[in-house]
Amino acid sequence: MADEINRASRAPSRLFCRRCRSSAWPWPGWNICYRGHSMCCDAEPDRAGRHLSVAEAQLDRFLLEIDVGYPGLDAERTMLLATTGTAEAPPEPAMTADELRAAQALIRRVPVGEKVVEAILALVRGGRPETSEDEVVRRHVAWGPGPRAAQALMLASRARALLGGRLAPSLDDVVALARPVLRHRMALNFSARADGVALADVIDRLVERFA
Repeated sequence: MADEINRASRAPSRLFCRRCRSSAWPWPGWNICYRGHSMCCDAEPDRAGRHLSVAEAQLDRFLLEIDVGYPGLDAERTMLLATTGTAEAPPEPAMTADELRAAQALIRRVPVGEKVVEAILALVRGGRPETSEDEVVRRHVAWGPGPRAAQALMLASRARALLGGRLAPSLDDVVALARPVLRHRMALNFSARADGVALADVIDRLVERFA
């Protein structure tokens, strides 16, 4: 059901998100969400090739936007053989709900240096056309990232540092996560499309300037 909600109109999508946050399901015996739950949303088109738009306020709630390309030859061969035979591999959990909540709490205790904090603030605030000093941003960006972008960069940078075996994030973490954090929180105007300006180029420009 969660997969199909992504293809629904905005009203069912908003209802589903609210139910997840409150865990107040109207169906007896359904308990699929818990405190600290995570939600993923894909952008797979329907049969007509359309991507149903999501309101900007809803997009902003997703931590990252991750581009997933086509698999390599070996990976696609493995997928083909594994999904067209008779054997069914049971799913194995990556972690329990308690382990996930413990990991989320641990990330919030990771210290962050002042240089990283300043880089995050400069990067996010520099992407807003109303206040940016960058001429490209002022001319081509319709709306920029809000405070959730800075929060996402802070938490994701901490998580990336821990996954890399480091006890604190660096500017390299901020640079690596700039595109996944910002690209669904910014939009270009018609002038940018007419001039052939891509959002990825704008984000890279901000990274070079502020991070």
